[in-house]
Formats: sequence, C-alpha cells, structure tokens
Amino acid sequence: MSRSWSPRSRLRYAAARPRSLWRKLLDYMLAVVILGLLILLAARLDRVEMRKTQGTAIVNDGDSITLGTERIRMHGIDAPEYTQTCRKNGADYACGTLARQSLVRLIAGRPVTCSGWQRDRYGRLLGDCRAGGTDLNRAQVEAGWAVAYGDFEAEEAAARAAGVGIWAGTFDRPQDWRGSHHGGTVERKHSTLASIGDAVREIFRFW
Repeated sequence: MSRSWSPRSRLRYAAARPRSLWRKLLDYMLAVVILGLLILLAARLDRVEMRKTQGTAIVNDGDSITLGTERIRMHGIDAPEYTQTCRKNGADYACGTLARQSLVRLIAGRPVTCSGWQRDRYGRLLGDCRAGGTDLNRAQVEAGWAVAYGDFEAEEAAARAAGVGIWAGTFDRPQDWRGSHHGGTVERKHSTLASIGDAVREIFRFW
C-alpha cells in the first residue's frame, strides 16, 4: 500500500532533514574539539611534576618542616600556629608549642620523606610526609594536635570524641587565629576541588 503524503507532512519531512544534518555536523565538531583538548592536555601533563624530598627534618611548627632547602607545609592538616594559645581548665596554654613537640615525637629522629606537587602562597611544597611507617599528616590529626584542612575529617572526629590534644579544651581554629592575629589572605583548604583547579592552572600556565 502506497503512503499518502499531505502537503503539511512533506513540509515537516523536508524541514527535518537539514536539522538532522546540522546536528550531526555539530556532533562531529564537538568531538574534534574534545579530541584536540585531550591531545593538548596530554602534551602538557609533564608540567604537573610530583616532587619527592627526604632527609633529616627541622620541625618549624605542628604542620611545617624543612628538609634540606625544601620548606614543607603538610598537606590536608592545619596545626595551631607556634605562638598560638588555647584554653583548658580555665587557663591559657601554649598549644602551638605543644603541637610542634607532638610532631617532633612522631618523627622520633627518623629520616622524613615528603611528596607532593602543589605549593602554597608562600612557596612551600604541600607534602604528604612519612617517618618510617608513620603517616605524619594523619598522626598529627589523630593525636589532636592538628585539625582537618581538606582531608582527615574522620581522624579529626575521632580525636574530638576522645578529647585529645587541643580537643581537651577550647581553641580557635588555626585559620581563624591567623586571620585575627596576622590578617591578610586566608589560606584555602587543601581540598580535592582546589587540587584539580591547581592542576588545570599549572598545565595551561604558559599556554
């Protein structure tokens, strides 16, 4: 049986064909653009360089050390500033000094290895650090002498529940303490989203 086409049907069919052709063309163009971006991204990935450094650590405070000439800011944590005070049993105490002493104890004179690729606004390497089998970043939060700063939220919750370290009393978050005592730009948290943004900026920095 032959199909009968009304004038309106013919017009709809004729109008649909160019739209379908344009849609295919746009799909092809989009595919070419995505492929080009992937090729460019692969060519520039060498700009995101993982750096690893090791040696005897000089402990600056509860979340920063120096290995040789490399200054390290421990990634994902934030410890009280060296001069910061907290409060316990109705009295102030030098929690910043105790946070540094905690890190010294964790290192226990062993060689330290740190790795990372990002840098903070002071040019320090944001590093994941270990001394022997001890994950120093994680251990500082577990001991209650650093808070989570983009990582280790579960460890912070456990330390808070146990009332260890600074959680035994009251304190200003190190980020807030820096803002009220030193002013200036607040350091952003070391989150996954921030890391992705840094990677993209690093890859296309000289493009």
